[in-house]
Amino acid sequence: MTDSQHEIVGPASSYYVCQRLKLHFVDWGNEGAPPLLLVHGGRDHARSWDRVARALRRDYHVIAPDLRGHGDSAWAIGGQYTLPEYVLDLDQLVEVLGLAPVRIVAHSLGAAVSLFYTGLKPENVSRLVAIEGMGPPPEMRARFEGKQLWELANGWIDAVRATSRVQPRRYVSIDAAAARMQEENPHLSPELARHLTVHGVARNEDGTFCWKFDHAARPLYPVRMEPGSMEGLWQRIACPTLLVHGSESWHGDPAKDGRAAHIPGARVLEIADAGHWVHHDQLDPLLPELRRFLAD
Repeated sequence: MTDSQHEIVGPASSYYVCQRLKLHFVDWGNEGAPPLLLVHGGRDHARSWDRVARALRRDYHVIAPDLRGHGDSAWAIGGQYTLPEYVLDLDQLVEVLGLAPVRIVAHSLGAAVSLFYTGLKPENVSRLVAIEGMGPPPEMRARFEGKQLWELANGWIDAVRATSRVQPRRYVSIDAAAARMQEENPHLSPELARHLTVHGVARNEDGTFCWKFDHAARPLYPVRMEPGSMEGLWQRIACPTLLVHGSESWHGDPAKDGRAAHIPGARVLEIADAGHWVHHDQLDPLLPELRRFLAD
């Protein structure tokens, strides 16, 4: 295959099963190379990694899953969409495909899942890049501290009911949906917004379009953990870890607020002029950093 053909050919779709859910992933080929998982964030999908996948597919066997309730994966009917359930799905994918030890690059919710997974099974991950995946900074988390489980659970129930009453918004065209995506992230170019939209919407019976993700996945069930439990899990991470954040994001700098200190030897990288979606906002300065970090 020539270089130009290599750039044009897209990934193959495949599926696996976890908790009786049919979950989708895309495979960019190059099976003889070291495996690399690209894990998307909330309300996103596997094809949001296309630019990263094309840049890295020559060096790695790139696989990008759709999280449950996202992209072309099944919706969890009656499910709570908890962090441990997402971790279970990731572990199942690694197990079924025999990927361990695997490199992982992940964003937001996917990065939180990957950090959890790497602490849970440190021997299964050889290198981890977590883009904005450590949750809210301490000053934002303070508003939830001290709340009782009944308060958190009631808040979740209210959020679930509110979500169920809202009909998913329908867009008359791909362009209309892409415009909404650009409202959410002004850093996106029109071309990238359209690409993300084409793979992120489904056509309705009346010809309109809706986002593929399950709106029931929006309210995260408040799994109650003892104070310091997540930090203790992060301390089990044994592989080289790169924590990436955007200079213009709400996520904050985990080196300055102390979150990064819980991961042994973690390196923190700030990307200028980037918001929460660093790999969309500033891919050119991010890619060389990814290449250097992922290489042995």
